[in-house]
Amino acid sequence: MKALIIGASGFVGPYLLAELARDKTIELHATKLPAEPPFTPAAQDGSSVQSYDLDVRDGNAVHALIREINPDHVYHLAALSSIKQSWDRPELTVDINLKGALHLLEALRATPKKPRVLLVGTGEEYGFSARAHESISEDAPLAPGNVYAVTKAAQNLLGAVYAKAYRIPAVMARSFNHIGPGQDPAFAVSDFSRQIAQMEKGLCPPVIRVGNLSAKRDFCDVRDIVRAYVRLLHAGEPGETYNIGSGQAVSIQEILNKLLALAHCPVTIQTEPQRFRPVDIPHIQADTRKLSALFDWKPRYALDDTLLDMLHYWRQAL
Repeated sequence: MKALIIGASGFVGPYLLAELARDKTIELHATKLPAEPPFTPAAQDGSSVQSYDLDVRDGNAVHALIREINPDHVYHLAALSSIKQSWDRPELTVDINLKGALHLLEALRATPKKPRVLLVGTGEEYGFSARAHESISEDAPLAPGNVYAVTKAAQNLLGAVYAKAYRIPAVMARSFNHIGPGQDPAFAVSDFSRQIAQMEKGLCPPVIRVGNLSAKRDFCDVRDIVRAYVRLLHAGEPGETYNIGSGQAVSIQEILNKLLALAHCPVTIQTEPQRFRPVDIPHIQADTRKLSALFDWKPRYALDDTLLDMLHYWRQAL
């Protein structure tokens, strides 16, 4: 079986490659941007990965790649995933996240095989529908509160339309906040971990700079997320959407407190207004009963263990 990961050189891609490599019957194909570094075979347990340069904004290139590989399964990870960057570069966010997904769906529509495809979205699509102390299910109305979430909500709707109109077996995932070793420090938890590691080594003053700490999010380890992706693409109903998350909301303040408790030096917290987003949803928490009804899945990594792994990663990286 041929599996293609589009956008595999980001945070999630290497973990998904490693998870797929557990099955030695899978022939792995993956794309990256031309300027990005090649994949590291050692991360995939020695399994070979056929690598391709691809910019999903180029529709002709997407069509050509699908024809060349003729995959059985496609995991669509390519996205501009930073909420802050989506505010700063909204047009680029639309071009990559929405037009890129459309290019892929059109390429799949043109193939006789009609491979199964997983379109990865976000819990941020629910936005202002989320209420404090309540889990949010897949049938809740979409009310995205930022540019990134808008593009992912539109991708989700496109996937459902193409599944119904063209019988493309597209399954949609709404992943809530996933974290883990190697995440870009543009994301808060990785940023905190890096800052603490820098302070421990005396590379900067022991002052951690933060934005809004009151927001609550559903955090899940990326290694658990990719396990769900693989099973969901096999078992998910075409045209349907499934939440993936821990089912528990934790404040950014609590995350920071846990990391500070692991720090090897005293740290002062400093709030910086420029780190605040124009709009920030106060509470998002996943209802994962639909996923659980489809197959037996639950997170294996405790939050404390993930945070310790992230801190260790930055200690080694520095």
